[in-house]
Amino acid sequence: MTVLTVTNLPAAMHGETVRCLFAIELSRMSWVIAFNTPLSEKISRRTLIGCKWKRLLELIEEVRARVSRETGRAVEVISCYEAGYDGFWLHRQLSTHGIRNYVIDPASLQVDRRARRVKTDRIDTERLLRSLMAHLRGEPKVWSVVRVPSVAEEDARRLHRERDRLVCERVQHVNRIKGLCALQGIYDYNPLRPQAMAGLEQLRTTQGGALPPRLKSEIKRELQRLELVVEMIATLEAERNAIVEDEASTHINAKKIHNLHKLKAIGPEFAVVLVGEIFHRDFNNRRQLASYVGFAPSPFQSGNVAHDQGISKAGNRKGRTTGIELAWLWLSLSTRQRFERLVPDACRDHERPHPPHRHRGVGAQAAGGALALS
Repeated sequence: MTVLTVTNLPAAMHGETVRCLFAIELSRMSWVIAFNTPLSEKISRRTLIGCKWKRLLELIEEVRARVSRETGRAVEVISCYEAGYDGFWLHRQLSTHGIRNYVIDPASLQVDRRARRVKTDRIDTERLLRSLMAHLRGEPKVWSVVRVPSVAEEDARRLHRERDRLVCERVQHVNRIKGLCALQGIYDYNPLRPQAMAGLEQLRTTQGGALPPRLKSEIKRELQRLELVVEMIATLEAERNAIVEDEASTHINAKKIHNLHKLKAIGPEFAVVLVGEIFHRDFNNRRQLASYVGFAPSPFQSGNVAHDQGISKAGNRKGRTTGIELAWLWLSLSTRQRFERLVPDACRDHERPHPPHRHRGVGAQAAGGALALS
C-alpha cells in the first residue's frame, strides 16, 4: 500500500491512502486547530473551546469523511501537539479513535531567533503543522518526539514525586517556624523534635518573657501543618519500603527495583526514584541514556572559538539530580575507603585530637595523597 503526502497528491488510484494532518495548540481557554488535506494547498484553522475533546473528534471525523467522499480513497489522520500542562490524556484519546498522534518536545521545535519574535497561537499551530509535514517527508532532526508512558508507568511515578513535594513543604514549614522564633532571639528551637508543641510553651524571649500571643498562635498553626506533612511522608515511605522489601509486590517495576536495591549503597529511595524516572524504559545505547537525563555534552565551536559548555541539562531533571547525588555518595565512600587503605598512618594520626586547623590540614593532605596514588 502506497502512502501519499498531502503536499504532492497525484491522480486518484484505487487502494491508495491519503493523509490529513492536524496540529493542535492547547490551552485552558481555547484549542487552535490547524489542518491540511489533499483537497487544498492552504492550511485551514478552527478554534474550539478548551478541553472539548469530543468536539475535536467530531471535527476530525467531518474532515475525514469529506476527504474520503471527494477522493474516493481511504484516509489516514495524523495529528500532533506539544507536551505540556495537559499531559498525555489527549494522546490516549486520539490513539483510541485510530488517530496516529505525536507528542512533541516544545524545546526541540525551530523558532525565529530574532530579539522580539512574533508569537501567536495561529503562528505556532502553522509552524507545528509544517514541522509535521517535514517529519513525514523523512527530513531528519525536525523535532524530538516524546515517548508517551503507559498509564501504569505514569502512575508509578506518583509515589516518589509526591514525597519530594512533601519534603519541600516540610522544609518550608521548618524554616518559617525558625524564622518566627529568630524574631524573638530564639535560635535553639527545633520543630522536628518530639513534643515540639509542648516545648513551645517553655520558650522565652531574650527579655525572659513569654512569646507574644499572636506569634505563638501562628507558630502553633505552623506546627500543626508540619505534623500533618511529616505524617504523610511517613505513610509514603512505608509504602515505598513495602515495595522494596516484599518479593511478591504487584508494583509494575517491582522486579527492577529489587534488582537495583541489591547493589551496594543503593537504598529504597534511590532504587524507587531511579527505576521510576529512568530505568522503567529501554535505551539502545549510552548516548540515548545521557541525552534522556541531560548528561550529554554541549560543545561550542565557531571559527577559532571552541570550548565545552558542560552537560546539556536538557532532560529528566529528577533522574539527573538523583544520579549526581548517588555519584557524590559513591565518591565519598570510595575516597574514604581508599584513604584508609593507602594511608593507614595518616588515619591513625588523624584519630588523635588536634587543634581545629591542624586537624583539617592533616585530613586534607592525607586525602589528597590517597587520591593521587590511586
